[in-house]
Amino acid sequence: MPTVLPKARSRQRVPRVGPDDHGRRMRLADFVRAKAAPGFNYELAHGVVEVTRIPGVRHHTSVRRLNKLITAYDLVHPEVIASVGGGAEAKIEMWGRETERHPDISIYLSDPPEGDDQPWDRWVPDIVVEVVSESSAKRDYGEKVADYLAAGVREYWIIDPIKQCVVFFVRRADTWNVKRLGATGKWHSTVLPDFVLDLAKVFQK
Repeated sequence: MPTVLPKARSRQRVPRVGPDDHGRRMRLADFVRAKAAPGFNYELAHGVVEVTRIPGVRHHTSVRRLNKLITAYDLVHPEVIASVGGGAEAKIEMWGRETERHPDISIYLSDPPEGDDQPWDRWVPDIVVEVVSESSAKRDYGEKVADYLAAGVREYWIIDPIKQCVVFFVRRADTWNVKRLGATGKWHSTVLPDFVLDLAKVFQK
């Protein structure tokens, strides 16, 4: 009787995503392994790939100004913030919603779980910030509001350089309290002690 040799294991194909995949249905299990074509941002929303162009200078400037204000607070209150990540450095994986989000800024008040290099389904930011661009406005004001609430985020800030305003969502149990401020308002965070966000410094010309 001939010896039956085990079949060679086939290499698992690495999924790929590119600009033409906008609107394509995809499992989160495949999306997290996918190799992405450069020059675009990719998220998965309820099993559908969302592709957006790299935002422009106005978006970049707003994110940079916010990061400077957060860094200044961190220097004075080094015991409060554990970590801050950008859209390419942190994400939120929601397996029950087949969704992966990359906030423009994620603020964590706790350290990541030990021994896990990819903790994104367990390490949830306390604050997420999205800076609105023309291509992101519908998602930032729409489905992300429900996604971040479901993920366990405590504050969600929508910085809108187009409308020159900020909308703050503050968790109250299983719903949001919402407050809108104009370009000269000041926001007292419920999560960061003594943090006051002077919006004039975000929207300055």
